[in-house]
Amino acid sequence: MQDAMGNVVEMDSKPDSYRVTADELRQFIERFERLEAEKKDIADQQKEVMAEAKGRGYDTKVMRKVIALRKREADDIAEEEAVLEMYKEALGM
Repeated sequence: MQDAMGNVVEMDSKPDSYRVTADELRQFIERFERLEAEKKDIADQQKEVMAEAKGRGYDTKVMRKVIALRKREADDIAEEEAVLEMYKEALGM
């Protein structure tokens, strides 16, 4: 293409806003992919911890329950345990 003076000018087929958006999108995707890799590494480390605990004789199923309980509020746990006891009594357990 030529400008007003007759000089040949190369035209980029994509506007600047498209390039910026594509670069930004690529950055988001790459960040997400890095986080996915980190998440996998952490999951592998957690498996190793549980394998080590199991090797030392700990019940990993119970350990996972304890970990889940530690994430919850004490009031929620107490309420659930009370309902569980009520249900067990109703069933004669």
